[in-house]
Amino acid sequence: MNYKFLIYISYSYAVPIGNPLEKEIIKQGYTIKWFSDLDDGKKALNDKNNVIKHIKDVIDYQPDIVLTATNNVPDFISGLKVQVFHGFNAQKRPEAKNDFSHFRIRGFFDLYCTQGPTTTKGFLKQKKKHPHFEVIETGWSKVDPLFPLQNIRKTEKKPVILIASTFTERLSLAYRDDVFNKIKELSLSDSFKFKMVLHPKIPKEVKEKWNHLDSDNFKFYDTTNLIPLFKESDILFADTTSAIQEYLLQLKPVVTFNHTFSHDYLINITNIDKIEEAFFKALKHPDQLIESIAKFVNTLHPYFDGKSSERIINASIFQLTRDKSYLKNKPLNLIRKLKMRKRLGYFTLKSYNKPYLKK
Repeated sequence: MNYKFLIYISYSYAVPIGNPLEKEIIKQGYTIKWFSDLDDGKKALNDKNNVIKHIKDVIDYQPDIVLTATNNVPDFISGLKVQVFHGFNAQKRPEAKNDFSHFRIRGFFDLYCTQGPTTTKGFLKQKKKHPHFEVIETGWSKVDPLFPLQNIRKTEKKPVILIASTFTERLSLAYRDDVFNKIKELSLSDSFKFKMVLHPKIPKEVKEKWNHLDSDNFKFYDTTNLIPLFKESDILFADTTSAIQEYLLQLKPVVTFNHTFSHDYLINITNIDKIEEAFFKALKHPDQLIESIAKFVNTLHPYFDGKSSERIINASIFQLTRDKSYLKNKPLNLIRKLKMRKRLGYFTLKSYNKPYLKK
């Protein structure tokens, strides 16, 4: 059967999540289309020739499976609704609040393709309370291009430090003048080579400020494709961004500034004057630190084969075609459904409230 897939996104940062999925869908001989419900995502899809631009055309497409890198998805689109996630559980805030946010059940999804044991455990716990969805651990599509892990021969003799930052201002190092001045000082010292990428939601003026540091030892990248930068760098300098978890999959050290938690797999500092010292410590790859990173990664995403997209597609087809009579109907969600209709400018009473193609 030629299954019809739809990759549903909102923001540009979801494109690298969908690209490996698209590649796998094409490899398996199925049909694939993209749709974004926000302008940022629409702009990021300009180079693709398989994009559906209007919600009415999405409905007419009648997908069998909707792979979603958003928190919500329209109930009036046909197909099995699959949550593939737009990031790892970044642990930015106190644990109770953070768990609630990451494992919140909004009542739109039929299947959660989880990234690893910690995510699986959280959603299985939620499934007991909300038995209208299934949970299958697959790994995360975005990090497929990161594997297999291999050492890249570097032409650069200086240590390469990648800088990444979250968009939440109170948690972000990108807004801080003292961090900016310290990185400027270190780039002029000729000891390190810096590469920097910022979250797409960070204001343009903040990005331009960092871009002005452009030199032989500092380069700003306006991109959502982080994996090449991960591979080319020796360590990461960050705050609480979810890029930390992605980077750690390489078993490379991360130095964080004012992280919310004292994790043993991070080198966290709170003093500007400790930044350079922390960089040199991380570059030595302390045995205990690497062991802690490996232990953490095995609970986060224990898949190093680059085949998570394949597992997601296979799990989606399996769930689509299996007997789902054991699942309860999704909640009515009238307010959320109305908001989705208003957001997309499409009003219809039609809803796929039961698990899709329930047998």
